Amino acid sequence: MPFHFDEAEYAARRARATQAVREAGLDALILFAPESQYWISGYDTFGFAMYQAMVLTAKGELHLMTRMPDRIQALRTSVLTEDEIHVWPQYEGSNPAEHLKNLLGDLGVASGRLGFESDTAGLTDRNGQLTRAALPGAEAHSDLIRALRRVKSPAEIAMHRRAGQLADDAMDAGLAETRAGAFEGDILAAMQGAVFRGGGDYAGNEFILGSGPQALLCRYHSGRRHLDAQDQMTWEWAGAHARYHAAMMRTVIIGKASDKQRHMHEAATAALEACEAAIRPGRPMSEVYDAHARTLDAYGLGHARMQACGYGMGAAYTPIWVDFPMFYEGNPLIMQAGQVFFLHMILMDAEAGLAMCPGHTVLVTETGVERLSRQPLDLLIR
Repeated sequence: MPFHFDEAEYAARRARATQAVREAGLDALILFAPESQYWISGYDTFGFAMYQAMVLTAKGELHLMTRMPDRIQALRTSVLTEDEIHVWPQYEGSNPAEHLKNLLGDLGVASGRLGFESDTAGLTDRNGQLTRAALPGAEAHSDLIRALRRVKSPAEIAMHRRAGQLADDAMDAGLAETRAGAFEGDILAAMQGAVFRGGGDYAGNEFILGSGPQALLCRYHSGRRHLDAQDQMTWEWAGAHARYHAAMMRTVIIGKASDKQRHMHEAATAALEACEAAIRPGRPMSEVYDAHARTLDAYGLGHARMQACGYGMGAAYTPIWVDFPMFYEGNPLIMQAGQVFFLHMILMDAEAGLAMCPGHTVLVTETGVERLSRQPLDLLIR
């Protein structure tokens, strides 16, 4: 049985999802997103890299079709019973989408109105083509479960809080290893180790760490170096607990901070606080991005800012921990209490060769935000 949440929590989630399926006029929704499968049942696996699907009918029935290696995984991590787990036979020429069609027939919904999740790493283009060929009338409904997952239950918020503590611990561990001459690999090992020692998980994507010129990179890259006596280093990492994430970001100066770096830090910190002030239930997400852009532009750093300044956090799987939506210009989506967001103020001045990137995760409350980090926003100099 699952151990992250109790059965009542899963029953409530299934009831909400079943109601959403009915309101959409569907006879069944086929879940390919691992986050959806995890949220509704507790099923926890990277088996979504292969063909697997979960079916939720308008009657509230829940069934999983997967490969043999994940049968026991489903039994041990989810609320599904043995009768609700179906293994599709794997042999040369076997078409899993046809086996899914047969399962839908057994459930009495094959000829009904079907929806499926297509906007997910859990459905590759090839498998999507197989699915559409087997179920030509099925409609894309990728946001149905995603919308239900946006507002977190008290039990989910507790997971995010623990993830935030683990992210803070990782920052402390990383800073303890950071000094001139330090090896990037030792810093990464300390940060990831702190999460594991605290009972956390691998994050949805690799921790991002770059120094020197690579401090301006927003993506993980292979290769390690030792820090120079005068250097800069950008981190983007996340605490993860029960797959729930709390991401953070910082730029650390090794040696002496220049006036330009101090200016960038002042601007980025002001932008972060302006974004927090703009997060209010009932307001559109675009207002948060506008606060970010307006502040950084006023500091003369519009050329160095990004076109987004954060995104949703939740239970996420590889390849990224981003749990959409994002804060970008014009986003009309209304914010709600109980949502969790990662705010990042990324300044990458390519001409100056300098980075400054403070960020942390916040919970939307009835009146504003609560930071899920105890770390101050001081300029970090080692």
